[in-house]
Amino acid sequence: MSPLRVSLVADLGESFGNYTIGDDSALLDRVTMANVACGFHAGDPRVMDETVRQCVERGVEIGAHPGYPDLVGFGRRAMEASEDEIRTDVLYQLGALSAFTRVHKTIISHLAPHGRMGSMATSDLTHALGVIKAAEAFDPSLVIICQKGHLEDQARKRGMRVAMVFLGDRAYGDDGLPVPRTRPGALLHDSREIAARCVQVVTEGLVRSVSGALVPLGHDVDTILLHGDNATAQTSSEALCQALDQNGILRTGVRDVLAHKA
Repeated sequence: MSPLRVSLVADLGESFGNYTIGDDSALLDRVTMANVACGFHAGDPRVMDETVRQCVERGVEIGAHPGYPDLVGFGRRAMEASEDEIRTDVLYQLGALSAFTRVHKTIISHLAPHGRMGSMATSDLTHALGVIKAAEAFDPSLVIICQKGHLEDQARKRGMRVAMVFLGDRAYGDDGLPVPRTRPGALLHDSREIAARCVQVVTEGLVRSVSGALVPLGHDVDTILLHGDNATAQTSSEALCQALDQNGILRTGVRDVLAHKA
């Protein structure tokens, strides 16, 4: 029987100018994928170039992490936008990242919308259509990283590959979705707890919610996300890798994960 596989991804390249966020180099030694900020919510041309270079150096799959044009709010504030505005903003950011992947002789493997844009694409059809139409026009072979909701539905309807993500360092509600960041305890910091939760999600499909209930996610988990701007990202990634290895779960790229499910 083939061992369980999961990809491990972090949001990276989120520094900007003189401001450094997270320790990308250390995380890149553990993850199999990177969601690279494309300059709207975070990142800049120098950061994008260096992040892509380091990903290629380590064999880490590169994904676009487009967000709202909201540097001040780190893309985590609500913005009203039409489907066409979302589509063109996402397409613009894909184009920016692709310039650097082309220079470094690699490709964008996946797309994962950031922050509030990502959560809105889950719950709002207008956002989902804007994101997926941009991805489809740019490269229909992109893997769409998402949670259950409209973005997943639209990607599957168009025949695009979907990888279901579990946010390893976020608290979940009884609906099987992350609780809002404004809620106390929404961001987890205990590395052992994070690692144990992720293993249980991969092996059993269950997550303990904020109410204490064991909640079925209702789908397989293809990739686990850790937020690079979380202060405990380094210790959590180390604990998670150890826990996955101890339970015989292979850490690999998302395309490999999906190929073994086909």
